[in-house]
Amino acid sequence: RPGPERVSKLGGLHEFARWPYPILTDSGGFQVMSLSALRKMSEQGVTFKSHIDGAKFEMSPERSIEIQALLDSDIQMQLDECIALPADATEIERAMELSLRWADRSLTAFHTQSDHNARAMFGIVQGGDNEALRVKSAQALGAMNMKGYSIGGLAVGEPQDVMMRMLDVTCPELPHEKPRYLMGVGTPDDMLKAIARGVDMFDCVMPTRAGRHGQAFTRYGKINLRNARHADDPRPLDENSTCPAARDYSRAYLHHLVRANESLGGMLLTWNNLSYYQDIMQGARDAIEAGTYADYMAATSEGWERGDLPVYAA
Repeated sequence: RPGPERVSKLGGLHEFARWPYPILTDSGGFQVMSLSALRKMSEQGVTFKSHIDGAKFEMSPERSIEIQALLDSDIQMQLDECIALPADATEIERAMELSLRWADRSLTAFHTQSDHNARAMFGIVQGGDNEALRVKSAQALGAMNMKGYSIGGLAVGEPQDVMMRMLDVTCPELPHEKPRYLMGVGTPDDMLKAIARGVDMFDCVMPTRAGRHGQAFTRYGKINLRNARHADDPRPLDENSTCPAARDYSRAYLHHLVRANESLGGMLLTWNNLSYYQDIMQGARDAIEAGTYADYMAATSEGWERGDLPVYAA
């Protein structure tokens, strides 16, 4: 909802949401996994049953790309099949091969857009937790000469060390001169470790979802504002932050908002979290340019391990 055709008539997402910056859209591949009880798969595509009214919707690679064009998306994703881990090796290979065939169909559909040269379509590497399949997927997609490459099917139930091992074998197989996007990731620690392996872009609900649930990400680590220890604490989350939500409001006030289920609490913590995520990425870019990324990682991790500031004593 409200549907791609309606959004298109209203000027596309940039106009509809008053967002003048680049927009990236996913293809529906993640919903193949998350809505597995409400869909049927075939070579042609996926048929979804609406959880709202039971209506059926068909999603093929071509329709997925058409929808993303109607939404006025700047960076579009191929339709893929994302599967949860752990999974059987045969099932992982089947989904990866299907995703490659859908990548080819998605790219053909993307090139029919009159303004495709002003936009981008990314392929999505699949292969689960199988190193050989990850390499095969990355090499096949690289040969399709897309404008960028996504790494999908991770952060879906596997431990962090498995995710990093998949990045270790996948990133070297992708074109070095094109952006690499790790889908659905993640924690600040996930991001820093992925950047060290060659990842450029991320998306995740974590900073906003955590904010709605009373959790703040800071340079001292994650702080749970629901805890009673914050009830009498006049300190801000981070007095040196450039974000007003982190710098100008006491922990006691944020704790009060969160415990009272006031929507403003989630709004302020979401603001803080998004700001902190942006600060981490800016710090990473600066450190890479300076040739000091390993030092930046170590210093940032040390701050998290050191933890929160000492408990306020009245």
